[in-house]
Amino acid sequence: MSKEARSTFICRREIWLPTIWGWLALLLIAAAAILFIARNLHPYLALNGPVGARLLVIEGWMDPEGLDQAIAAFRSGRYERVVTTGGPINWPGYCGYATYAERAAAYLRQHGLADALVTAVPAPKSAQNRTFLNAVMVREWEKRSGLEFNALDIFSWGTHARRSLLLYRLAFGPNVEVGVYAAWPTDYDANAWWRTSSGARDVLEQAIGLLWAKCCFWPPTPGSREERWN
Repeated sequence: MSKEARSTFICRREIWLPTIWGWLALLLIAAAAILFIARNLHPYLALNGPVGARLLVIEGWMDPEGLDQAIAAFRSGRYERVVTTGGPINWPGYCGYATYAERAAAYLRQHGLADALVTAVPAPKSAQNRTFLNAVMVREWEKRSGLEFNALDIFSWGTHARRSLLLYRLAFGPNVEVGVYAAWPTDYDANAWWRTSSGARDVLEQAIGLLWAKCCFWPPTPGSREERWN
């Protein structure tokens, strides 16, 4: 190949590469970043930021430990009403309640909220976007009931809390202030979630779910058929 051809198709450039000390510094920076993310990812996802609303929305798919914490949150606030959410329970041979919303409402009444206004707001069967669909059903229940709330608090399970907050805000729009509680996990140490498979699975799964909701989920037009896709 002639000199002219080489100058047309290839060229010579100087490349700077780290020394062994440079690579070591980069590894230390990466390790520090991973440690920082590990220590702060759970509290970021398991957000606690109630707004002091009169309505408390409890996600009914939580286990009894989460529902017990929701009862304590209701008692510590100034709530006038509780709404439970959730779709159909599809356990083979299960002969109890038809939906998580109804099951949670019954549990709350039996474990300390018998004197409170507890309403189950079930959602239809859905293969995706279940939290958003639950939020839409609560919004529609509010309209049907003639109640007007300019704020609400959600009680969700741990690392799901920030995603619930995001989706409820999308469903209710800017005119309704939305806050959230996060139940404390009982099956792993939230301060060292990476040490157990259940903690790692929970945190990483919810982190991916939140990332997808932020970048890839576009709420349908309010009141449209697409809002209730099932």
